[in-house]
Amino acid sequence: MNLYEIWVDVAPGATADELVEAIHRWLGFLKNRGECEGFRVSRRKFGFGPSELGEFHITIEFKSLTQLDEGFFTAASRHPDVEALHAEVYRRVTNYKSGLWRDYPDQGLPEYSTK
Repeated sequence: MNLYEIWVDVAPGATADELVEAIHRWLGFLKNRGECEGFRVSRRKFGFGPSELGEFHITIEFKSLTQLDEGFFTAASRHPDVEALHAEVYRRVTNYKSGLWRDYPDQGLPEYSTK
């Protein structure tokens, strides 16, 4: 599984609830189209965690890099329906950081020893 990890803070003028609702609408749209396997939104608890990472953590699961590309192509399409959903998230976030992670070892590959 490929995991697109995102960390954000809530933008000034937005609320946490508005942000999370917008994320669920946007990523639910991608999931319904088969362009991601699932997603999760979590929030830092008690302020515990690195300050350079945002208050919110979003994990989006993709079964392949092809599926990830499909999701990115949809986001970049600028189709009015897509743009409206994506913009509702984008305008509510600040301090965006992201990374791409994967299960290790890769499924189907042998585990390697460090002996």
